[in-house]
Parts: sequence; structure tokens; C-alpha cells
Amino acid sequence: MEPGIRVEPACSKWDIRQKVWDHIENNNLADFPRPVHHRIPNFKGASQACEKLSSLKEYQAAKIVKINPDTPQKSARFLTLEAHKTLLVPTPRLRTGLFNKITPPSGANKEVLRICSTSQGVRDYSVPMGLDAKVQVDLVVVGSVAVSVEGWRIGKGEGFADMEYAMMVSMGAVTEHTVVVTVVHDCQVVDIPEELLEDHDLTVDFILTPTRIIKTDCKRAKPQGIIWSMITREMMAKIPILRNLQDRERKAGRDVSLKDENASEKGTRQSPFGVTEKEVRPCGSVLSEHKHPADLQLHTKLETCNLYDGVTVYIGNIPSSTRVSELKSMLRERGAAPLRLTWQGAQHRAFLDYKDVVQAKQAVSSLEGISINGISLLVELARTQRHKTNGNQGFGKKIVRETKSSNVLQPHILT
Repeated sequence: MEPGIRVEPACSKWDIRQKVWDHIENNNLADFPRPVHHRIPNFKGASQACEKLSSLKEYQAAKIVKINPDTPQKSARFLTLEAHKTLLVPTPRLRTGLFNKITPPSGANKEVLRICSTSQGVRDYSVPMGLDAKVQVDLVVVGSVAVSVEGWRIGKGEGFADMEYAMMVSMGAVTEHTVVVTVVHDCQVVDIPEELLEDHDLTVDFILTPTRIIKTDCKRAKPQGIIWSMITREMMAKIPILRNLQDRERKAGRDVSLKDENASEKGTRQSPFGVTEKEVRPCGSVLSEHKHPADLQLHTKLETCNLYDGVTVYIGNIPSSTRVSELKSMLRERGAAPLRLTWQGAQHRAFLDYKDVVQAKQAVSSLEGISINGISLLVELARTQRHKTNGNQGFGKKIVRETKSSNVLQPHILT
């Protein structure tokens, strides 16, 4: 572990990610693309770390290798093709399938192999592989934001590496003996509290850095397949291959009830981001459950703002380089996913709509101290006034939002 990164015992996964991203940027350890925040960070020395793959006897014996598509693992993909091994690369964000098999043209030289190891190579020199493909992956290479010497891994927060591995388990492409390797900078090897790990988290057997090969001897079990109770309908819509897997496992007699379905049985439902929300009740009944003075103060504030038809949270001071997907990831990680997000990146702000007072309060609390690239964001309740627009029939309603800190109206049109 590099002395520059200290992880507090009570920290969250998001805290660790932020510390690592900040450290890599602040110490100029990053390579293109930058900034590294909200990415699997590319770092100086990534090629040297990847080259250590060749010295692993597990890699030498592997015939089929799956490697993630991120930039710091580009050299690992090239080495795998150069060694005439079968290279599988996950389909970006799993939109059209699980993974693609890279098939270089006959007689390809090193320059062509280098192209094959890039995103262009995935587009031009790959063949998609379906769930019925009889493939046995011998070794998996994943990216990480942080990893511990015990083999505990933290990704960028979207869960795709965990999902990919769970899918491979479901289709029989990996076993408990499949070796998992991650390639990181030395500073990304940090202490990770074990209590942060969940059943779906992928662990690693080897850590490769520019200076070290760390064998973790990790005893914690890897994912045993898709945990359907954690999958939402939105995820099913975004990742069509999940539907095929669900059908297969349903026919095999397994319980494939989704998170939304489990929630509905308990009188709750899911927001589009997969965060459980209480059934809608009259605001008075919700507020009457909370007797703490802070809740009463919030009650009075919201009553003044006339927000009982839905509560909006304002986020300001968003850096111009931030993408809406990055903000969504942060909201999911902190358990503050809204019913709807209105993005105004050019104005450095966003609006989060929640169903009731309780959720708005929880969101503001969860987002306390949030920052992007070291810039603190302003998070507070917004005042929402709705009225019909005149002579603007192309737009349904005009939402005028006002924050108490600025005392100016901030209009936004919702299509």
C-alpha cells in the first residue's frame, strides 16, 4: 500500500474510490484519458504491469482469456493475441451480448494486433458469442479502482465486472478454479474493510502492478451466479441478455424473481434507478411518523415551499467536465437515486425529483460532502413552481426552480 493513500476504517466504497482517483490525478500518475474520476483509471506504467501476465504460470497455461475493455488493460489484450491465445472482450455495457471473440486477420503483424486490442479492434475484428457458446474461460483480467492484498476489489461503481462474471457462471464459462487477475498502479493497492464486501462482489487471485506481482490467496467465494433479487426491471431493459439468462434459469427451476417483484410483494416499489421507495401516502401521514425537531423543521420548510406534489433536490457547482452518467453512478453509490434527474450540465447544475419528504431528506443527507474532482457540490432543497406555458405547445410544463442560496429563478424545460 502506498503511504499517500490512507483509508479510514469507517469509510465507504465511494470514499475509497474518491481517494484513489484524487491521488492518481494530484500526483500526476494518470495517463490518457483524463481525468480518471469515474473510470477504471489509466496510469503511467500500465504496460509494465500488464507484461507481468506472461510470468504467471496460470496465464501461460491458459488457452482462453477474457480481458476487460478498459485502456490500462490494452497491453494485456495485445500480449494475449500475440501469444495466439483466444481473447474474449466484454460487450460495452453488455448492451448487445456478453462478450466478443477477437479474430485477427490471418498473418496479422504486431501493428495489426495492437489495433485488434483497441476498441476499434472490437468493432472490426470480433465475432459475438452467445449464451449457448460452449466456451471455458481459463483466466479473467479485470480492471479495478482499488484492490487489497487480500484480493478484495472495488470497481468504478457500475457493477459490470461483477455482472459479467456472474453471467459466465450462469452459462458455465467459469468455475471456482478460474483465475482472476487485476492490473493496477501500486497506489491502488489499499486497505479495504471486509465489511464493505457483498455477495455479488468479484474478488481477485493476482494483482499486477508496475513493480509487483501479489498473490492474494483469497479464500472468499466469488459470485455464484446472477443474484436475481438484486436485478431491477430497468436493468433487464438495459441489458437484454439478462432476459435470456432469466428464461434459462426459470426453466431450470430456479427462483428468478426480480428486486422489483420482491419489493412489490412487500408493499414497496422501485424507482428507475433500482432504489426501493415507500408506497405513496398522503404527506401528512408520512411526516407524522417523524417527531425529531430536525424533521419538524424540514416539514415547515417544505410546507413553505409547497412541495407536497413531489420534492426536488438541487445540485449545483457541478464541474463542466462531468458527464450525467458519472453523476448517476454517484447517486446510486450513495443510495440517493431519484425518480427523475433533470440535467443542466452547461449551467453546472442538476435537479433530482423524489416522491416525498422522507426520500428528499435522506438524499440530502446521503449527498452531504459530495465532491467531483475535488470540487464540492452544493446540495439543497429546491423550490418548485409549476404552471402551464403560454404559446409553447411543444413543451408540456415549464418547471421553474428556485434555490434559496441564489435567490434567482432557474428555469428548465422538461420535454
